[in-house]
Amino acid sequence: MRYPLLGKLTTLALACSAGFAAPALAADTFPTKPVTLVVPFAPGSATDQIGRAIAQGITEQTGTPVVIENKPGASAMIGAQYVSRAQPDGYTVLITTNTTHAANEHLYKSLSYDPVKDYAPITLLGKGGQIMVVNPNSKATTVQQFLEQARANPGKLSFGSGSSSSRIAGELLQQMAGVQLLHVPYKSNPLAVTDLLGGQIDMMITDTATGLPQVKSGKLRALGVTGTKRSPLAPDVPTIAEAGVPGYEMGYWFAAYAPAGTPAPVVKRLHELMVKATESNAAKQFYASTGTDVATSTPEELAKFQKEESGKWGGIIKKAGIQPE
Repeated sequence: MRYPLLGKLTTLALACSAGFAAPALAADTFPTKPVTLVVPFAPGSATDQIGRAIAQGITEQTGTPVVIENKPGASAMIGAQYVSRAQPDGYTVLITTNTTHAANEHLYKSLSYDPVKDYAPITLLGKGGQIMVVNPNSKATTVQQFLEQARANPGKLSFGSGSSSSRIAGELLQQMAGVQLLHVPYKSNPLAVTDLLGGQIDMMITDTATGLPQVKSGKLRALGVTGTKRSPLAPDVPTIAEAGVPGYEMGYWFAAYAPAGTPAPVVKRLHELMVKATESNAAKQFYASTGTDVATSTPEELAKFQKEESGKWGGIIKKAGIQPE
């Protein structure tokens, strides 16, 4: 006796089981086409540099091209929004910093993306410090000299920033040192450095990956670093805390996020690829040359860390008296 209905049910069951297996199979073979890493800052920025190092590390593992797409502007919100609306298939990933995922929500009244709901955390990629720099023609050769000039000319000396880390570092300096500076915003730190080189602004506190090469080439003068200890890459440069602003400290971090809804197996695969990519020669060179510490995490650890950092940055911004724009 034939059972047509049973045959149809069997076929349906096989189809369903194949459907359930698809995500796992996709993750096992991922990636099967080029992956795009979106950097919400300009080429040459620290985030761009680590993004390119991670991209190379992934390509070495998979043989698949990984493309860097820079989308700077609006305090990195343009790139963050772009990824938040991308297809959640793992082929578009945001390589970003605390700017988009800890600070912006406290700096702006409304965002074009939700730093929590719109993303699937993948992993931390690194943590680093910043460096306070001026033009070599500046009369200030120390942090104290710059602050003395600022006190004598309230609101006249300017500082540039191309990221929230850079901006808040300057705002915190004003708050703790009791000075008033004019803030000049840029799309990315390298653009601010260009104007500092040209004398259009007086000072900036930027990531070491962007600022240190200019210092070593003699194009900029370093006054201090933002960490709790001196950088091994610039041992002669004091911390801002020891240079006259006790207790001063400000750093930044890098992390990777996929769009919300990206299948868990694909996120897991991206996590594995990126963590291993931090061990690639390109990544090692980035970490060593910029003084950035290697820092990876599970997706769950990144979500928890992000929440803690958001509270920390929100506190600094509120204490600095910065009103959301």
